Amino acid sequence: MTEESQQDAPATRRGVLLGVGLAGVGGVLAGCSTAAVPYDANEAGQAPGQQAPAPPASSGMAGQAAGGAMGTLLGMVQDIPVGGGRVFMAQKVIVTQPARGVLRAFSAVCTHVGCICNQVANGIISCPCHGSEFKITDGAVVTGPAPAPLAARTIAVSDGKILLR
Repeated sequence: MTEESQQDAPATRRGVLLGVGLAGVGGVLAGCSTAAVPYDANEAGQAPGQQAPAPPASSGMAGQAAGGAMGTLLGMVQDIPVGGGRVFMAQKVIVTQPARGVLRAFSAVCTHVGCICNQVANGIISCPCHGSEFKITDGAVVTGPAPAPLAARTIAVSDGKILLR
């Protein structure tokens, strides 16, 4: 065979199978990615509607609140809607109020791949990355792919202020 006829020769069976196999492995690896980045994220890796966490206050994590209670001030009880909640991005905490006067706190870090849950509505905490949903009452998984409930966080209420312990 001349050099010219070798260039025009059809691909060998081994070459075709090797190419298909490598393409398949690449596809499987891409599909199994566990990166905590939503599909429609911006360049900073944030989901639509998700804001960058604010830098921590210069006073440190612990502060003195009314009545001598220690902890990080998250907000006011009056700002947490009954049947809903609020996300505190800087602290990666969600505070909910399933019933009037009953406050619960959970980590905002989704147990699937670590995205930050960014919405609380209709009794559900939602993760924007892959659609996981959690109950506002106990952080239990309502809809996966999250494999476990949101971790509980400890809060205290002093003079209407919510403090993260």
